[in-house]
Amino acid sequence: MSTGGRPRVLLMHPILDPGPAILAEAAEVIAYPQGRPLDEANIRQAAEGCIGIVSQLMDPVRETVLSSPGLKCVSNVAVGFDNIDVPAATAHKVMITNTPGVLDDATADFAFTLLMATARRIVEADSFTRSGQFRGWAIDMMLGHDVFDATLGIVGIGRIGRGVAHRAKGFNMRVLYYDPQPLPPEAEQQLNARRSSLDRLIAESDFISVHVPLTQETQHLISTAQFNTMKPNAILINTSRGPVIDEAALVEALKAKKLAGAGLDVYEREPAVHPGLIPMPNVVLAPHIASATVRTRSEMSAMAARNMATAVRGGRPPNLLNPEVKR
Repeated sequence: MSTGGRPRVLLMHPILDPGPAILAEAAEVIAYPQGRPLDEANIRQAAEGCIGIVSQLMDPVRETVLSSPGLKCVSNVAVGFDNIDVPAATAHKVMITNTPGVLDDATADFAFTLLMATARRIVEADSFTRSGQFRGWAIDMMLGHDVFDATLGIVGIGRIGRGVAHRAKGFNMRVLYYDPQPLPPEAEQQLNARRSSLDRLIAESDFISVHVPLTQETQHLISTAQFNTMKPNAILINTSRGPVIDEAALVEALKAKKLAGAGLDVYEREPAVHPGLIPMPNVVLAPHIASATVRTRSEMSAMAARNMATAVRGGRPPNLLNPEVKR
């Protein structure tokens, strides 16, 4: 029940400081029941009487939830929002917000971390050393792939993709990018980046880093046809959304040595990982932690909380995804 008539907000999962204090100042915060399954029916039930929901990417927020009486805002603690049916939200006059910008650098850092770790076999070498197999230097031990002077293909040149291109300059990489929207000429010059078709990018790149949102158009954007034209020394990096890459096709391509390796932070049926990827030493697997720094996740929490606080107080949040919703 609400206290003193204060509006209620459902907090699906704990968030980092200062987010909780920002929310508590604006509304009565109701925690999603611990251990309850994350399905639409349960979320709808927990959201009864709430004006807002602070969600995360594992929460399905669709028609059943969005039609809840009195619901005015869903604040997603993520830049992506494929877990939310935005058109349905708009139809029900529910504002949807996200947390853009604050995680760009951390994610770009991590994409490059995966690139380096996969290219130079860091995870494999760590396991090799810890298991006592290291017996001394050998000229042919743990040979990896050069990053300096290599060609980097960036699929999606938004803020994070541009961040990866900026980091590639320090390694004197040639950068190709694929995106429906070209960069301004001055940005291309600054990043040493050239726009390309996806086919050309796939065929010419030594490293391919994916930075596109998940849409109907981008689902399985990288699949069998693309793997068939990659360089055999190519390495694929994904820090965007899992279903952008056809995991089954990736496993088959790796087995057939159509590419040299992959570094993945996201998965097609997350949190499940395709079992074929698990034993592969040339694949680096991370548990969706590209934005996982203390500063970044704290700023994401604060931004999501401020988005919700603004909505609760009758304003229009600054990171509104469906501005056509009228209050």
